[in-house]
Amino acid sequence: MTVSTEQVVETLKEFLEESQVSVNQTVRELHSKDESYHEVSLPDIVVFPKTADEVSQVMKVANNLKVAVVPFGRGSSLEGHVIPYDNGITIDFSLMDKILEVRQNDLLVKVQPGVTRTKLNKELKKYGLFFSVDPGADATLGGMAATNASGTTTVKYGVMRDQVRDLEVVLADGTIIHTGNLAAKSASGFHLNGLFVGSEGTLGCFTELTLKVYGIPEFTTAARAVFPTVKNAVEAVTSILQAGIPIARVELVDEESIRQVNRFSETNYAEKPTLFLEFDGNEAGLQQDVEFTKEIMEDHGCTEIQFETDNTARTKLWDARHNLAYAYIHGNVGKKMMVTDVCVPISELADAVIYARRELDAIGLIGGVLGHVGDGNFHALLMIDMNNLEEVAKADALNEKIVQYALERDGTCTGEHGVGVGKQKYQAAEHGAALQVMEKIKVALDPNNILNPNKIVKIESLGE
Repeated sequence: MTVSTEQVVETLKEFLEESQVSVNQTVRELHSKDESYHEVSLPDIVVFPKTADEVSQVMKVANNLKVAVVPFGRGSSLEGHVIPYDNGITIDFSLMDKILEVRQNDLLVKVQPGVTRTKLNKELKKYGLFFSVDPGADATLGGMAATNASGTTTVKYGVMRDQVRDLEVVLADGTIIHTGNLAAKSASGFHLNGLFVGSEGTLGCFTELTLKVYGIPEFTTAARAVFPTVKNAVEAVTSILQAGIPIARVELVDEESIRQVNRFSETNYAEKPTLFLEFDGNEAGLQQDVEFTKEIMEDHGCTEIQFETDNTARTKLWDARHNLAYAYIHGNVGKKMMVTDVCVPISELADAVIYARRELDAIGLIGGVLGHVGDGNFHALLMIDMNNLEEVAKADALNEKIVQYALERDGTCTGEHGVGVGKQKYQAAEHGAALQVMEKIKVALDPNNILNPNKIVKIESLGE
């Protein structure tokens, strides 16, 4: 920070209330980290705006004084996105948490960025609607758009970018723009929604989002299917997709992960590669899909299959997948979780998962392989002692191998968690000359490099 913290605070208090500006040590510490293993770094100041105009004013101050700004939702990101390594100002959007409008007939909703997905779905349920993206964590919708979040439902409904119809964005100089409109399609101008979604706070701050929502399905059934090998399980998923069965969720959990689940949840699932599936739609059509799915899975060596239609039973079944991270954390006290999240073409997925499991076994660290296998996205979870340099080095080397494997097969270094700082070193290898285009866009929109600097792309440091 080229000016004193006191000077910046006094300037901010000219238009923000005393309670909206904090230099409290505890508050700063809460905004110095996310859910990842990356090194913490404290912001100098945390601000809590209530309106887009206030965000605009903050950005004008920061731009004029060349102070770094990092947008912050709930801190649930996994690659250091919200860690303010240049200190400066963190903008916490927790006070901008209003659901502004439910446009039931248009299947759209307008929200402020601090609204969480569970809060939104609780409100939408009154209208018979739901928001589809489920990254696991109860993240804010602004944060989910910033990282182009996805999750278990992506195979049917798509990623966050597919749900965004319009964004209100405050740019680095305080200008407020809209990136879209309410129309279902447009051939007018550049696709700014696609540019800003996934930009991780490096191009602007989201102050309002217009999102697509869906009717709650008439009927839902879930299933757990056990296979002798990972290859059998993944090939079964490929066959289900090729058959055109409209599956809503399909998740792979490997043997070690099922073992962790059994200990944590006191279940007694077979400790074999397991698929967790969900189907939704009308009851008659769904029954046909279920029967066809059974046949396909049996053809691929499925040894056990369990279907559940009761809501309580379905929730219990899916808890095994949703609570997997907590199962590892609680089962390995004192260790930190490191998570990879590459994505490969579906045809490469089985071999990629097998490769990741083999390499994980070779280094002797506790961990598992799981993934949203319907879209080729999978994760390796590793539990590591951050004070053990050998374990940290092994984990980093494994991550590198898995990423390189994905890139060599025309995949991506991150299917959903985003780049942040953790995946930044792979950007040149993945994007080639296109990375220079991204750098030029960053410079054009943020010439002073104040917005979440040195995340995704690296350009000149502040003030240069």
